[in-house]
Amino acid sequence: MKKQAESWLQAAKDDLNVIKEILENNELTNMVAFHAQQLIEKSFKAILEEYKGQVPKMHSIITLKEQIKEFINIPVNQDIFDQLNELYIESRYPSEIGLLPNGKPSKKEAENFFKEASEIFRKISKKLEK
Repeated sequence: MKKQAESWLQAAKDDLNVIKEILENNELTNMVAFHAQQLIEKSFKAILEEYKGQVPKMHSIITLKEQIKEFINIPVNQDIFDQLNELYIESRYPSEIGLLPNGKPSKKEAENFFKEASEIFRKISKKLEK
């Protein structure tokens, strides 16, 4: 694996580890959602770095997913994926990070975000470790 792709994958793993640390805290569901989005984004960028040698400066996981499909097919739960895509906030105001249109995600939503993101990370890690 290319060094830069490995760096993207390690950054994604850091987000995964943060989620594992905070998942049980009902006050931090918004941060679980935020780190889940980041986990997916960085995982996709690892694929692009490995196979294209370049990573676009964008944050839409929907667009990134389209860009990686020639290298790996990642099936997703489209509802969860669409919700996570909405989480990246350009302005990055602390009060908005990880919030859905209706506010903080529920505990169940946070768990679903974690499950989706960790499965994507697992599949990409497996692909890149070959």
